[in-house]
Amino acid sequence: MYFTALLARTEDGWEASDTELDDVETLSDLTDLAREYAERTGAEDDTVLVYVEQEEGAWFGLVRVDGEDDPRVYVSAAQAAARSSYGEILLTDELLGREPAAADPSTDLDALDLDGTEEGDPDQEDTDREDYGSASADSVPPGPVGDAEILADLGLAPADLLTVDESDPLAAIGEALGIGELADAVR
Repeated sequence: MYFTALLARTEDGWEASDTELDDVETLSDLTDLAREYAERTGAEDDTVLVYVEQEEGAWFGLVRVDGEDDPRVYVSAAQAAARSSYGEILLTDELLGREPAAADPSTDLDALDLDGTEEGDPDQEDTDREDYGSASADSVPPGPVGDAEILADLGLAPADLLTVDESDPLAAIGEALGIGELADAVR
């Protein structure tokens, strides 16, 4: 089970709404969702946070979008998040410090013969192939990754973010931002 929310800092204070990520497949989609929320709330030039949590305290992630700046991302437990479809959205190659993954050759239409079969030796075992898909959870660090200073200017120091209570991280983050009641209400 997952819980996701949008938090926007407006001229009148913070606004929050729970949200669904059914149509979100990439970090770019998530950034677009945050910017759309910013437009609806009048926070176009201010901060919008996307909060994603796998319930039961497995992991949580934050995406911060400030106007047209590139998004900043923090994930509390990368290895746990890598086992999650929502986590995979946040765990980009850039965030994990690795080269972008090559395209999966099985989806390369140029590598198909006209009869729809792949070019090359049909007897080659799949185990001989490199893994071109998303990385397994074992290839990412077990702990936090990303920008630990993501909320520093809003009142949550990096050291405090790294030690947020995993049983209810949204409440801890809300308290640090001075929006504890709003964070509770959105849940």
